[in-house]
Amino acid sequence: MLRSMTGYGKAEGAVGSRKYTVEVRSLNGKNLDLQVRMPSVLKQKEMDLRTELGARIVRGKSDIAIHFEADAAEARNELNAPVIRKHVKDLEALAQETGQPTGNLLSTAVRFPDAMQTSKEAFDEEAWAGIHALVLEAADNFDAFRNTEGASLEADFKGRLDEIERLESGLNPLLEARIKRVRDRIRTNLEETIDRASLDEGRFEQEVLYYIEKMDVSEERTRLTAHIAYFREIMETGNGQGKKLGFVAQEMGREINTLGSKANDADLQRIVVQMKDELEKIKEQVLNVL
Repeated sequence: MLRSMTGYGKAEGAVGSRKYTVEVRSLNGKNLDLQVRMPSVLKQKEMDLRTELGARIVRGKSDIAIHFEADAAEARNELNAPVIRKHVKDLEALAQETGQPTGNLLSTAVRFPDAMQTSKEAFDEEAWAGIHALVLEAADNFDAFRNTEGASLEADFKGRLDEIERLESGLNPLLEARIKRVRDRIRTNLEETIDRASLDEGRFEQEVLYYIEKMDVSEERTRLTAHIAYFREIMETGNGQGKKLGFVAQEMGREINTLGSKANDADLQRIVVQMKDELEKIKEQVLNVL
């Protein structure tokens, strides 16, 4: 079963007095490029999170974000007493120096920007257990999204491979008609240059065979059929098949291009162009496969 490289998963839940939201997303990329955004108090878990999620994401330009909404009652601002004392002392000295009344210097000192400070939050292992559960839920939703997208890609590939096979089978009558035209053209050319009665049928057949061998596409058709079968096999087995499918699609392209170069026939070229169009759409979508 195919999995898409593009994915999105989200989970929300209350942990303590906070509502946490975890989001995991990924876009196409040759390798794993994982960005982690999380509250500073959780940073000590970042490497563990990278290892755990990196193994699940595997490949792609990815991002995990953890954020929370705090209850108003949870405000952690507090007076910065040492700084306020220093401000009061400095204000007293300045007032005495300038002969100004001291008044209520404390009310003035607490208005300074650095008079308030945010207390440093300690890491809570119990809270992390709840947050980690949300991370796993988001990752599960992310995987489900990838699987759904992968199923759509697989259905699209199968339909386009069926169309390429249908077009390839349509070459048979055209190839037979081409051989007849070659025979007729060679006979006409020979009869125009030599007397019909002296036409050597053995030489004629040799000429026909020479041109038919140059225009023969049976090997290319056999290899194309084999590549299509292998593409289908890869889709059904294993994980991380995107790169393999890309390589096989390139090989299919080589065979179709050779068919076009040997076609030497307008009707055959039209079919080859249609096959190329289907294959290009496959190549575009293969880039989305994990």
